[in-house]
Amino acid sequence: MHSAQFTAEPSSNDTVERDFTAGDVSGLRSPASGADRAPLMFDVIIAGCGPTGAMLAAELRLHDVRVLVLEKETEPKSFVRIVGLHIRSIELMAMRGLLERILQHGRQRPAGGFFAAIPKPVPKGLDSAHAYLLGIPQPVIERLLEEHAVELGAQVRRGCAVAGFEQDDEGVTVELADGEQLRSRYLIGCDGGRSTVRKLLGVGFPGEPSRTETLMGEMEVGVPQEEIAAKVTEISRTHQPFWLRPFGEGVYSVVVPAAGVGDRAEPPTLEDFKQQLRTIAGTDFGVHSPRWLSRFGDATRLAERYRVGRVLLAGDAAHVHPPIGGQGLNLGVQDAFNLGWKLAAQIHGWAPETLLDTYQAERHPVAEDVLDNTRAQTELLSTEPGPQAVRRLLTELMDFDEVNRHLIEKITATGIRYDFGAGPDLLGRRLRDIEVKQGRLYSLLHRGRGLLLDRTERLTVGGWSDRVDYLADPTAELNVPCVLLRPDGHVAWIGDDQQDLDDHLSRWFGQPAD
Repeated sequence: MHSAQFTAEPSSNDTVERDFTAGDVSGLRSPASGADRAPLMFDVIIAGCGPTGAMLAAELRLHDVRVLVLEKETEPKSFVRIVGLHIRSIELMAMRGLLERILQHGRQRPAGGFFAAIPKPVPKGLDSAHAYLLGIPQPVIERLLEEHAVELGAQVRRGCAVAGFEQDDEGVTVELADGEQLRSRYLIGCDGGRSTVRKLLGVGFPGEPSRTETLMGEMEVGVPQEEIAAKVTEISRTHQPFWLRPFGEGVYSVVVPAAGVGDRAEPPTLEDFKQQLRTIAGTDFGVHSPRWLSRFGDATRLAERYRVGRVLLAGDAAHVHPPIGGQGLNLGVQDAFNLGWKLAAQIHGWAPETLLDTYQAERHPVAEDVLDNTRAQTELLSTEPGPQAVRRLLTELMDFDEVNRHLIEKITATGIRYDFGAGPDLLGRRLRDIEVKQGRLYSLLHRGRGLLLDRTERLTVGGWSDRVDYLADPTAELNVPCVLLRPDGHVAWIGDDQQDLDDHLSRWFGQPAD
């Protein structure tokens, strides 16, 4: 019988520099083929150091994978755009010990009223210890995630754009824009909606192009807030989306329909905002001193495949959709959490044969659902009579707690259930941050390993102890005997039989060590 304590193998972070070439790799070249091919200097090269790329790099480094992140921009983003971390992403940050650091830079707000901007309260008793939205400046969250990856030993090289690549049975030769060539076992495209990696890979990106575009920015205004509020209420009856929302200190978030579909490679000007505000509201509200200005469209596209051989896609490189509901950044970060431990397992040689394939099998349907709910929300923002009638009906239906809860769980990704076969409803879902004897469950997941939470105190992880931690705690807040958690916090097994557990340990964590 096991005592009620947490046991684990030594952390790989204790030897973070082991076999890792952290020096200058400039000038490294390798032929695309042939016996003289250069050695694999990295296990994984990631194109793009946005939130998805940075989080994926950190997840890989938790498992001592040699990672290089290539970012084409020479400097981080300078404009201050507020983005929102939804419940599931906040939970993931807590799982990796990042949440306290991030909370210092964000502002919490209630987790309600997201679906098509229909103002409804937060459903009671959401299944999370972190049931709130965290608003945080985009440059800040990107900086914090990049710092996290670098602290764990990832390399980040800025001003480096991927121009081409060739893959073979052993790895991928990546060519940069300046002609430099690098070798790695895998290449991951986290390089945005216009992904160079996806295009070079020849993966289809079907969907709908933008039909309408919207201007969004943050700026100061020159009229009293009461006047703004009255005008916004009046205009919102006939124009969706349209708002001016105060951030404090005279700064407002401004969203106004654009005049047409333009070139989003060219940022809008303050005069564009003034002109559209005057056209729609009859006044430009005296807007001035913009912090940042941008435009977004309602293009909706999903990559046909997330993997071709040794090249994979994640984040916006795999899916784009309108920003309504604030799901884009969250969807990409959650891709990274799903992929990181699986790719590390493949690199270290203990992954079951089909483990890496489950990345697309699990995440592609999630993205499909996000695309569908943003399509629906976009229709509900139309000022046409039909969509407005549907909006009024849905507004009534959302007074039922079950409807409101279902839509909030969809937006915040807490309703996701991966298909792990027949079993209790908890199987395939993420486990909330419950109380355990050692404190909070998520504090035991900081190193990205699996975890067996055993209320019976009779089971063991045996030969999988190098990949799976063990916690015997009969007092844990669970209504099932035992759960096996994957590194991303999803419940992979429920039960109390050792042989059944061993079968599932093999399914997710490969063969036991000798």
